[in-house]
Amino acid sequence: MILLDPDLEPDSASASANAKKAAASGIQRTHVPSRRTLSRYVARAQDAAGLSGEVTVLLTTDATIRDLNRRFRGKDEATDVLSFPATNLVQNTKPAERVGGDVAISVETARKQAAEQGHSLGVELRVLVLHGLLHLAGYDHEADEGRMQRRERQLRAKLGLPQGLIERTGADPKKPKGPTKTRRRKP
Repeated sequence: MILLDPDLEPDSASASANAKKAAASGIQRTHVPSRRTLSRYVARAQDAAGLSGEVTVLLTTDATIRDLNRRFRGKDEATDVLSFPATNLVQNTKPAERVGGDVAISVETARKQAAEQGHSLGVELRVLVLHGLLHLAGYDHEADEGRMQRRERQLRAKLGLPQGLIERTGADPKKPKGPTKTRRRKP
């Protein structure tokens, strides 16, 4: 299911400014794709990721996603995508009735990222949906030593998507995250 935040104004000043930037760089599609188009993609990506159950995708503002990020992750900043996995507590629930989880995407941030990456908002939303679905499926790029990155790369190729979020950061999950110790040789 695709939900549109009522505070999301497609013709807001920031959307217009980003649309002008995108148009200047040759990208013409900065509008949000239809719910039907996004729903079809979510179903296809969900199937590819092997995630069962109903998934809800909220398209929202930077302000709302910042609030969600603060409340649920303790980070007081806007982000592009958040995932909220569901726990199916009822054991006798049929697979068709299960809930896969929820994904929230900031359309404002997605517009900026689409312009930076040189593709349409629709493509960026699909990249973010896939990333969110993989989190719902149990992947965690911050702790899985590259497992999510490899899976995301496979699925992006299958779904015809450009570079993913993990590659954009240039993070190598096999490298240590902090400063490394070096031993000095004694002369």
